Amino acid sequence: MQNYLEFSFKIKPLQPWSDILMAELIEIGFDSFTEEHDGILAYVQKDLFNEKELKNLDLLNNPDIEISYTSQEMPNINWNEEWEKNFSPINIEDKVSIRAEFHEPQNLPTEIIIQPKMSFGTGHHATTYLMIQQMLEMDFVGKSVLDMGCGTSVLAIFAKMKGAGDTLAIDIDEWSVENSSENAARNNVEFTVELGTAENLGKKKFDIILANINRNILISDIPVYVENLNENGQLLLSGLCFFDVDDILEVCKEQNLILDKKIQREEWVSLLLHK
Repeated sequence: MQNYLEFSFKIKPLQPWSDILMAELIEIGFDSFTEEHDGILAYVQKDLFNEKELKNLDLLNNPDIEISYTSQEMPNINWNEEWEKNFSPINIEDKVSIRAEFHEPQNLPTEIIIQPKMSFGTGHHATTYLMIQQMLEMDFVGKSVLDMGCGTSVLAIFAKMKGAGDTLAIDIDEWSVENSSENAARNNVEFTVELGTAENLGKKKFDIILANINRNILISDIPVYVENLNENGQLLLSGLCFFDVDDILEVCKEQNLILDKKIQREEWVSLLLHK
């Protein structure tokens, strides 16, 4: 097992800054979080932690927010046990349930069963909710689909449940690749999973690209997505805070993408565009 560092962050005011802090921590290697009444617990592998990167985070230097933290080493954590303590099912518009095998069925039209290896209470339920909410109204039948930064591949799984054709899921983390294959089998769907980044795409073409990542990666990779998107293809984005939207839309405008729908949940936003 990997040795982890546990950071206890106290945040005033708590919202919307706790979720925004989690998004920033993910970018510097933190992979798991638990929400508390006055802040968050955040976990990072000891050998991946960079103190300089943490001290340089924008939020820690924002005079409008009070953030303090302490840390301790947490060797030999049973992450699955911790995840089970903190994960609760997600209900999207009474149409889709995302749950674990140990949860009772919710008897919704669609149920997606996942068992993440390394993420519990990540705080990103809002972005997953937004992506699924947008996907509910999209036509996936026979379409080629890319799930970029797939994580558990819940989006690729839902796309296949909605009739998608050839589907590719890509993530930079080895655990995500293994976990995605396991989750696909749990939900009786099949798609290709690869370890890598947007550089994997080459000349592949897709009708729909799903990217629930973060602002910096999206800004860097949107031109690549456009290059790999079929004419009239759709690009669905999330992982964005409300204050990221203008920067993202500026990049999309430069790539001649047209915005079809923007939805927001708490401080998180999803954008649906087409080529």
